[in-house]
This record gives sequence, C-alpha cells and structure tokens, in this order.
Amino acid sequence: MSRFLARLLISMVGLWIAMMIVPGMVIFGFGTILLAAFLLGLVNAVVKPIVLFLTLPLTVVTLGLFLLVINAAMLGLVALILPGFVLAGFGAALLGAIVVTLFSWCASSFLGPRTRS
Repeated sequence: MSRFLARLLISMVGLWIAMMIVPGMVIFGFGTILLAAFLLGLVNAVVKPIVLFLTLPLTVVTLGLFLLVINAAMLGLVALILPGFVLAGFGAALLGAIVVTLFSWCASSFLGPRTRS
C-alpha cells in the first residue's frame, strides 16, 4: 500500500512539474492533480497495454519513438475524462508526457525494483 501511495505522489509531482513547465497544460486545484495522477495510473494499467499491442508494428518501425505519441495520447485521454485538466493541443500533451515520464522514471528509481509478494 505504501508503494502505491509513493507512486501516486510521484505522479502528482510529475504532473505538477509538467504543468509549471509546459505551456498549454493547466490543472485546476490539488484535488484535480490527485485525481489526474490516479486516472493516469489507471489508464496506463488498463488502456495502454491494449494500445501498445495494437501499435506494435508502428512502434518497431519507429524504433520505439512512437511510444512518446502513445504516452501523449494517454495523458490526453486523462485530460479528456477529467474536468479541470486542460491540454491546449497535441504539442502540450507530448511535452507534458515527456516531463511526467522523465520525472517518474527518475523518482521511481529511488523506490527500487518492483517486487510481487
């Protein structure tokens, strides 16, 4: 449970940093950031694997760069679902996804490897 809360906090901070850096990405209020982080985790757990499978040939052809587009689409999906989370366009979604991914990757490295009990 504490690992889940730590990852949720990491996603929240990543979204907040992206909101501060990326023009065109606006999140209104702490509750919206909390809900956006939760929804982003849910979308990444449920929708993203299906999208990855369906776009595997394109991902291979682009040597993995298409994953950036997929991450931007997942962030855009969360913004579409959640009122109070606004993305001005694909560019904002792409830059926001890059910032959130980089921050999450760096911060999650301090948590250590994932273990199943």
